[in-house]
Amino acid sequence: MAAEPTAHELLRKHRPTLDQALEAIRTRAYWSPHPEHPKAYGENGSLDAAAGKAAFDALLGNRLDLADQPGIDDWVGGEVSPYGIELGVTYPHPDIDVLLPAMRAGQRAWRDAGPELRAVVCLEILKRISDRTHQFAHAVMHTSGQAFMMAFQAGGPHAQDRGLEAVAYAYAEQVRTPEQAEWTKPQGKRDPLVLTKRFTAVPRGIGLVIGCNTFPTWNGYPGLFASLATGNAVLVKPHPRAVLPLALTVRIARDVLAEAGFDPNLVALAAEHPGEGIAKTLALRPEIKIIDYTGSTAFGDWLETNAHQTQVYTEKAGVNTVIVHSTDDYQGMLSNLAFSLSLYSGQMCTTPQNLLIPRDGIATDQGHKSFDEVTADLARAVDGLLGDDARANALLGAIVNPDVKARLEAAAGLGEVALASREVAHPEFPGAVVRTPVIVKLDGAKPDDEAAYMSECFGPVSFAVAVDSAADAVELLRRTVREKGAMTVGAYTTDAATEQAVEEACLEEAAQLSLNLTGGVYVNQTAAFSDFHGSGGNPAANAALTDSAFVANRFRVVEVRREA
Repeated sequence: MAAEPTAHELLRKHRPTLDQALEAIRTRAYWSPHPEHPKAYGENGSLDAAAGKAAFDALLGNRLDLADQPGIDDWVGGEVSPYGIELGVTYPHPDIDVLLPAMRAGQRAWRDAGPELRAVVCLEILKRISDRTHQFAHAVMHTSGQAFMMAFQAGGPHAQDRGLEAVAYAYAEQVRTPEQAEWTKPQGKRDPLVLTKRFTAVPRGIGLVIGCNTFPTWNGYPGLFASLATGNAVLVKPHPRAVLPLALTVRIARDVLAEAGFDPNLVALAAEHPGEGIAKTLALRPEIKIIDYTGSTAFGDWLETNAHQTQVYTEKAGVNTVIVHSTDDYQGMLSNLAFSLSLYSGQMCTTPQNLLIPRDGIATDQGHKSFDEVTADLARAVDGLLGDDARANALLGAIVNPDVKARLEAAAGLGEVALASREVAHPEFPGAVVRTPVIVKLDGAKPDDEAAYMSECFGPVSFAVAVDSAADAVELLRRTVREKGAMTVGAYTTDAATEQAVEEACLEEAAQLSLNLTGGVYVNQTAAFSDFHGSGGNPAANAALTDSAFVANRFRVVEVRREA
C-alpha cells in the first residue's frame, strides 16, 4: 500500500509544474503538461487504452461509491449515452442539511494550509485524473456524445490544462499580498510606531459547480479548482445527463484530500432525482458563497438575479458570428469553416452560427465569388469533409439530447437550404443519433429572417446571412454581440480598413476575435494558458476562463496586526 503523501513530498513533486504554469500564464506561449495522444499513457501509474476501457466498463451498472460522504439519503442515476446505451451507474443523493455543515467543518485546516500547499494538493488531484484519462474519455464520450478522440482530448488533457490554469491564477493572486510585513512609521524625536502585520487569504465559503451536459470536465474544472485552490470547499452538482465524469473527479479529489491529511468533505457530489431541480435549492442556501455555471441563458440569468449571497460566474449562450468579406486563400477558408461547423455537431458554445456574407459576393484568390457561390462551395466543403461515414462519425459524435435534434429539424423551414442535414449510421453504436450540419440562407435585410439569426440555435445549424456591405456586416456583428453575446467572433478579409473595423467592434463589445484562420487552428478552439475563453464583457458570459478576475473574488485578505 502506497504511503500517504506528505506536504514536503507534494511540494517536491508538483512545485516545478506550478512554476511552469505560472510562467505560461505570464508569457501566453504554448505549454501543456498533459499529453494529447492516447499512446502517451500506460506508464508511471497511468492507464493505457485497454485498462482505461476496462475501468470504465467496470463502472457500468454499479454504484459509484462515495460511502464516506455524509448525508447520503438515496441513490440516483439514469444516464443514457447519446450513443444509445444505458450506463446504469448510480450515485449518492445528498441530504443537504447534513452535507453542507460537514463540508464547512474542514475549511479551517484547508485555509490554514496556505496557497502553496493548497495548490500542490490540487495538482496531485489533477495528476491522478490525468493518469485515468482513458477512463475519463469513455465517461465523457458516453455522457456528452463527443466522439472518442474529442472526448479524450477535450475531456482529458484540455480540461486538465484548464484546471491547472485556474490553480496557477489562484496561486498568483493569493501570493500577491505577502504573508506578513513589518510596518514602521517615523515619529520624529519620539520612538517610531512599529507594527507586525499578518495577512491571510480566507475563503468565501462553499463553492457550487453546476455542470453542463456537453463539456462536463472542460467547463467544470476551472471553477472547481479555482475555488478549491483559494480555500473554499466545493460542492459539485453535475448535469443529470452527465454525472459520471464529475463524480469520478469528486471521488479522486476526496481520496487525495484524505491522504494529504485534509477533510475529504471539502469536495462533495450532489446528484439529483429526475426533475428535482436541486441546483435552484442549493443556489439559495446561505452556505453557498460562489457559483460556477455553464448552460442556458434563462437559468444563468436566474442565478445572477436571485443568488444574492453568492459570487456568480456564468457562461451562458451567445450568437457566434463570422464575417466573410474577402480572402487570399479561398480553399483554406472553406476547409477551416467546414471543420468549425462540423466539429462535435456544432454542440460547442464557440461554434459559428451566423456567416455574414455581402450579397454582391466576395473577392478571393480564385476570382470574385457570388453569395450563392460562397454558400454552395461551403456546402460542398462540408459534404466533402463528412462524405465518408467513418470520418463523419469521428468528427460529429452524437447529438447530445432530443432538443438539439428538434432544433436541427426545424431549421430547414427557416429559409432556403444550402446544405441539407443527413443521417449517419454508426457502425459500433446503432442507437446513436448522428446528423450532419444544415446551412440555411437568410437575408439580413428582411425582418422576418432576423428572428432566426438573432437567436441562438445550439447544434449543427448555421445561417448564411446576406448583408449589403462590409460596413453593414460589422454593424450587425456589433449589434449581435451587444444584444445576444458571443463567445467567439471570426472574420475573413484582405482589406485593412475592414479588418480594423471588425477589430474595433470586438474591442468595444468585448468579444474574442480570430482573423483569417485557414490552417489547423479553428475559431471554436481555445488553448489553456494562452487563449481566454469568453471575456466576461458581453451577455454570453460574465467571466473569462481563465483570468485574474475569475479567481480574485473567491477569497478575501484578512489582516491581523500587533504592536511589535
